[in-house]
Amino acid sequence: SSCPRGLKPPSYRSETAAVASAHRARCPRRSLMAAPADKAAGRVLLPDAVVPSRYEVRLVPDLERFVFDGETKIEVDVNEATNEVKVHAKELQIASATFQGAEAGAEEASAVGINQDLKMMTVTFTFAEMLPVGKGVLSIKYVGMLNDQMAGFYRSQYKDIHGNTKVMASTQFESLDARRCFPCWDEPSRKAIFALTLVVDPSLTAFSNMPERSVKFTKVGSKRMREISFMDSPRMSTYLVAIVVGEFDFVQAKTEHGVLVRVYTPPGRAAAGTFALSTATKALDIYDDFFGVPYPLPKLDMVAIPEFAAGAMENWGLVSYREVDLLIDLKTASGQQKQRVSIVVTHELAHQWFGNLVTMAWWDDLWLNEGFASWCENYAADLIYPEYRLWDQFTSDTLAAALRLDSLKTSHPIQVPINHAEEVEEVFDAISYCKGASVIRMAHAVLGHEHFRAGLQAYMKKHQYSNTETFHLWGAWSDASGKPVKDIMASWTEQMGFPLIEVKACAFSGSVAKLTLEQSWFLASGERSSEEKHWTVPLFIRTSVAEKRAPIMMASKTLEVEVPIGADAAAEFVLINEGVLTPVRVAYTDDMLESLSKAVRAGSILASERAALVMDAYALAKAGRLRVDRLVRFLAGFRGEKDYCAWGALSQVLLGLQKLFLGGAPEEMYTNFMSFAADLVLRSWEVASLGWEARAEDGFMDGLLRGLLMTLVSRFAAGPEWLPPGPPRP
Repeated sequence: SSCPRGLKPPSYRSETAAVASAHRARCPRRSLMAAPADKAAGRVLLPDAVVPSRYEVRLVPDLERFVFDGETKIEVDVNEATNEVKVHAKELQIASATFQGAEAGAEEASAVGINQDLKMMTVTFTFAEMLPVGKGVLSIKYVGMLNDQMAGFYRSQYKDIHGNTKVMASTQFESLDARRCFPCWDEPSRKAIFALTLVVDPSLTAFSNMPERSVKFTKVGSKRMREISFMDSPRMSTYLVAIVVGEFDFVQAKTEHGVLVRVYTPPGRAAAGTFALSTATKALDIYDDFFGVPYPLPKLDMVAIPEFAAGAMENWGLVSYREVDLLIDLKTASGQQKQRVSIVVTHELAHQWFGNLVTMAWWDDLWLNEGFASWCENYAADLIYPEYRLWDQFTSDTLAAALRLDSLKTSHPIQVPINHAEEVEEVFDAISYCKGASVIRMAHAVLGHEHFRAGLQAYMKKHQYSNTETFHLWGAWSDASGKPVKDIMASWTEQMGFPLIEVKACAFSGSVAKLTLEQSWFLASGERSSEEKHWTVPLFIRTSVAEKRAPIMMASKTLEVEVPIGADAAAEFVLINEGVLTPVRVAYTDDMLESLSKAVRAGSILASERAALVMDAYALAKAGRLRVDRLVRFLAGFRGEKDYCAWGALSQVLLGLQKLFLGGAPEEMYTNFMSFAADLVLRSWEVASLGWEARAEDGFMDGLLRGLLMTLVSRFAAGPEWLPPGPPRP
């Protein structure tokens, strides 16, 4: 599903929340992840005495009575003699079940017992005799409901171009709802081939993961219906199966590598899909090259669903979206709308490889899917639309969301032990999406792009059409780079929280600065926990003369380090987290903060770094580790700031401080703060000189900055001196 950038603290789920829209995590505190050998202990899984290899699913949906008839034939391997087969099923009325062995002359045996467990969402078929070891076919007939819960096989209402109310049907199976559509082994590691057949009204369009194999007309009762059979899918997990039935228009194009891409829209709105279509065709080619494995399906469909819980869902070959995350009118769409659609599309298409082609073995590695796709959305969209400056926005958006949630004692590790699959709903949050993306970004910086990509390509080729755990990815990157990736990354994924890097001392001596650093667990409450935690922290340290240096690895509680500085000590600065590549907070000494403030005014600090300095200072002030007056003096150095990415952080801080002062500070203090904020935003409004109306020469970021500053000036400094003159009276 799409990332939390949309939920603004997962899309979330989708994903900012792009951070999680349908699934909000309760985020229980979790213990350190168990070692890989113990990870499977306690998981509630179906027995492996009988496992699937291929499903034939035939569905006849009735969009008037909101039900569907289903018949599923599952080719299975019986691994040990048993007279029971247990599968997942929910809200299905099972009519019959039979089993037939693959050996010649084998008779079909009917189940003598059909026992449904509503709590565990399973059904157990009992047979009179033991099933023979080997291959066989389990056939099940049943009736299901086209529910209105936006889960499983469900119905949506929409208005057609004439204003008439219509009904369509679509699916949303992640995480545990394929079982609402057909009996199955509804676990990510039980991959199988799927062959779907839909019987629908001839006036409706029906499509699935794969292209049509055949179409014929058939009678259902007295009705003449169209029976559409689809080609066999690759081996994939049940949660990626998708079905859509309804009325649609579409636009289409081919990628340079020859994949047909379509965007399906409500009737009459095909033009609204052109931006997403252009983004998708470019993104597929980018991912082909990046992952080193060509997109494995013959087509990619993207469809707008009128009633949809998440931001989007990455079903293989048929990606479904909330309408606002796919369709936009290019004549009227804002920059934010274009950016949102671009990152949701690139997020979901990254899943076609990372999640679909290679899938996590179990839900405790959900972050492998969502964290990586949340990194990829920025990578691909930045290549397609460099004017969006997504990596600069990452600091005050995705990273800020991750650090905000992960600084609470109610957070959880990226890798969360999950026994019951239902628990996965708790981790569709900014930790899996935003912290996951931030940790992947850190790995990219440590390994370098070529080793990072080489490891990924080896990982994809080795594990395609199968399942993996986190350590498989660490191993691929270690092999490609020669670096101890697991040792570096484990502290970031297996324990909750992140470190505060505190500069205990900084002394200039000749041509070097000598730093004494200390790391500790940062908590937003300001509490200094008695629990001792350490991270392996890559430190990217920059001065006026030392740029793009290899990271210094801080694996212990304290570290002493020397970095080169320029001859003019008065103009020197030391920036601990260059490029904001590591998800940490940094506490500087007062002198260092003052020198950084001068560097900000001199233009020596990048926009993303300025945003990080602001966010760190604000977080430290809220935690009682930095005096509020010191924070305000630091913010004064941003007078005249005219970069949208820096203002993304400044706006959060000003609004947060306003709420703080309004909540109990003396009136004089509140008045003084409002005057300070007014001066800060008015000065930037004047320096940016963007005006009220969009201009032909505006860049993409100009439009975003204009909207943000107008909001802030109206909040802090509305008055005659700012408001433009009205039209002359007649």
